[in-house]
Amino acid sequence: MQDSTRTASGGDTPLLELTNVSKHFGGVMALQNVDFSLRAGEIHGLVGENGAGKSTTMKIIAGVHTEFDGVMKIKGREVRLRSARDALSNSIGMVHQELSIVPDLTVAENVFLGNQPLNAIGAVDWRRMNREAKQLLASLGLNIDPATTMGSLPVGLQQLVELSRVLFSGAQIIILDEPTSALSPPEVKQLFEVLRRLRKEGRSIIFISHFLDDVLAISDRVTVFRNGQKVITEDTRNLTKDSVISHMIGRGSKGMHMGEEAALKSDDSKPVVMSVEGVSDGRNLRDFSVELRAGEITGVYGFMGSGQIELARALFGKVPLRRGTVRLDGKPVKFKSTAAARSAGIAFVPENRRMMLFRQEPVYKNVSIAILGRIHRLLVKPRQEKKITEDHIKDLQIRPPRTAIPLGSLSGGNQQKVALAKWLTHLPRVLILSEPTRGMDVGAKEDVIRIVKSLRDRGVAILVLSTEPETILTLADRVTVIKKGTVARQFASGNIEKADLLSAA
Repeated sequence: MQDSTRTASGGDTPLLELTNVSKHFGGVMALQNVDFSLRAGEIHGLVGENGAGKSTTMKIIAGVHTEFDGVMKIKGREVRLRSARDALSNSIGMVHQELSIVPDLTVAENVFLGNQPLNAIGAVDWRRMNREAKQLLASLGLNIDPATTMGSLPVGLQQLVELSRVLFSGAQIIILDEPTSALSPPEVKQLFEVLRRLRKEGRSIIFISHFLDDVLAISDRVTVFRNGQKVITEDTRNLTKDSVISHMIGRGSKGMHMGEEAALKSDDSKPVVMSVEGVSDGRNLRDFSVELRAGEITGVYGFMGSGQIELARALFGKVPLRRGTVRLDGKPVKFKSTAAARSAGIAFVPENRRMMLFRQEPVYKNVSIAILGRIHRLLVKPRQEKKITEDHIKDLQIRPPRTAIPLGSLSGGNQQKVALAKWLTHLPRVLILSEPTRGMDVGAKEDVIRIVKSLRDRGVAILVLSTEPETILTLADRVTVIKKGTVARQFASGNIEKADLLSAA
C-alpha cells in the first residue's frame, strides 16, 4: 500500500542534483551519464539489480568515490566531496546495511560516538549525554533507555539508533542502504513512522532497497537504474511493482536475455536427502522450510540480507538454529560443528572463497585437504595428493594446469573450481553452494555451471543460494524464493522467468 501523506514537489531547485555523472573503474564503465535529483522533504527510492549502479552513485554522493565525470550540486552550488567527513560537513549522512554500532557500549554512547559532550574539566558529561540522547530518540518517537547496552536491542532498534546518530551530526540528506532487509514487519512499520516524521521536518532521504514493496510504500519518487544508467524517475503513484520490474530488467525493448527464463525439471520421485522444516535462528531466518533431493539442484533465491547466508551456515554447523528441524535421510540431526556436518556428508562452498581456501598454499594442498584422512594413515603422501589434483585439473580445466603453484595466483573462477574439486574425489551427500558464480567472467561461469550439473548427475543433492536470478535460473531444477527469512514462493515445474523471481522476492 502506498503512502498517502506524500510531500509536494519541494520547489524548483533540487536540494541535491547530479548531472551527466559517469564513473570508470579501470576499463569498466560503472556509471554512464547519470542524472539524479533529490528534493527537500522527499523520500526518494532507488532500485536496480546487483551491479546496476546504485551503490556507485551513492558512494559519490557520500564522498567515498571522489573521482568522477559530471557535476554534483547541493542547493544549486557545485561541489566535489573528498571524503565521508567532507560529505557530513555538507549535511550528507549515510546508514549502511552493515551497521557500525558498538554493541558493548550504551545507546547514548553509540548516539554520541566520537562526539561525546564534555564538562568544564574535559571529562565526558555522562548526565548530559544520557539526557540529550533520550531527547533525540524521543523526537523520533522512540522510547529507549539511553543507558541500555546497544547489543541487547533488536536489530530494528539498533538501526534507528544509528539513524539518530546521523541525525545528531546535522545531516539533512540521509542515505539508507537496504534499511529493511533484516527487519520484521513491526520493525519496518516503526522505521517508516520515523522516516515520515523526518520528511515532515524537511529532511530528505534516499531509500535504497531491493524490496520493491517497501520502496513503493514509503517513497515519493522512484529512480530505476540498469547497467550503470538511469532508466527512469517517476512519481510513485504512477508506478506498480510489475512496471518497476519491467524497467529494471529491460523487458519490452530488448526482449528476454540468456539466463532470464528457465523450464524447471523437478522430480518428486527422487528421494529426499535433507529436509529443513520451520527453521529459525532468532534473527534472519523465520520459519523457513525446503527439501533437497538426490540428483537435483534446489535453488534458493532472495535479495541480500534475506537469510540465505544464515541458512547455509546453519546447515553446515557454523551457526546454531533456535527452532525447527533438519532431517538427513528422514532422521533428525543437529550439527554442533562443521566437523560434524562434514562427517554426515555435508559439504559447503561459501560465498567468500577466502573462508575455505589457503591462498598461500599450492593448489594440490587445497584440493586434498578435504580427503587427507582417507588417503593418509601415518605419513603425508604429496605424490598421491598431486596425482588426484592433476586428474581434477584436467577434468575441470583449471588454468594454469599446475599443481604446485600458489592458489592465490589463480583467477577467481579457477579458485572456485579448486573449491569444488575437493568434493569430487569422495562425493558428499549434500553440497551447499553460496553464490557459486559471483564475480566471474562468462567463461568461468560456464565451467562452474558444468561442474555443478555434473555433480547433480552423479546423485548429489545440491542447494544453490544466490542473489543473482540468472544463476538460479541456469542451475536450478526447483526454486524457493526467500523473503526476509521466510518462504515467499516455490516453483517446482513449468516455465519461470526472472521477473517471477523478482516479483516474489
